[in-house]
Amino acid sequence: MAEVTALLVKQLRERTGAGMMECKKALDSTSGDLEKAIDELRKRGAASADKKASRSALQGSVGTLIAGDTAVIVEINCESDFVARTDDFQTLVANVASQVAASNPADVAALSALPYAGDPSVTVLEAVKQKIAKLGENMVIARFARLTSSGSTAFGSYIHAGSQLGVLLEVQAATAAGAAHPEVQELVKDLAMQVAAADPKFVRREEVGADVLERERAIARDRAKNENKPEKIWDRIIDGRIEKFYEEVCLLEQPFIKENSLSITELVKQKSAKVGEALTVVRFVRFKVGETAVAGAAE
Repeated sequence: MAEVTALLVKQLRERTGAGMMECKKALDSTSGDLEKAIDELRKRGAASADKKASRSALQGSVGTLIAGDTAVIVEINCESDFVARTDDFQTLVANVASQVAASNPADVAALSALPYAGDPSVTVLEAVKQKIAKLGENMVIARFARLTSSGSTAFGSYIHAGSQLGVLLEVQAATAAGAAHPEVQELVKDLAMQVAAADPKFVRREEVGADVLERERAIARDRAKNENKPEKIWDRIIDGRIEKFYEEVCLLEQPFIKENSLSITELVKQKSAKVGEALTVVRFVRFKVGETAVAGAAE
């Protein structure tokens, strides 16, 4: 039986990240065998994670990664903002984003079964459970999105302070040189910030569904009626309010947050003229922590 020394405890802590007392207990129960103690901690970590899996995970962090023609956004939830800000948790978010970029999993279940980028000897799910055991809170991989493009596309990202809100955005240029132009790189960053601040639901008005428009028209009609507006001008009032609705929910219709006199459509036109080729906003993804209700550990 090996003596359980302070140095042995320190080695186990460095290799596993577990607490000092947990490491001491694991070494005592395995007669000082370091490798067996690591296995013991992993087993205990999995058991602790199972106990915590029923607790609500409403905090967390959003992370983004842009690597060549691939862009990723991921949300991982935990129980407190304190844990979300720790280096351990932020490393988990970064590693999972890297995993999504490299492996292109179909969904969270497929992602969870992959070897973990930070330690290929465990799966992503096992890595999450290890973090649960170490940090003492339930954690859940809530969702992710992975965008790929041609060489003539520029991606932009924005993470709001505290990592509670993140955005990916894609702009298509005519050429790879155009996509790499400094004006386009500035544009995608500004537009990602715009999406974070103004929360549009669509890129352009053509994407708004007929059912959504019908609902807005019905609301506008009832409002005009309740305001005792003359019925003969209802259609004009409704049209005006639908235009206002487009301005609120469509990115290209919104006023630019850095210069309210300029619409996003006008901003894109200005940038196109400077670059010398047409630029098109293709899509965006916006994640805010807690928007999705996910129970239990990543499964």
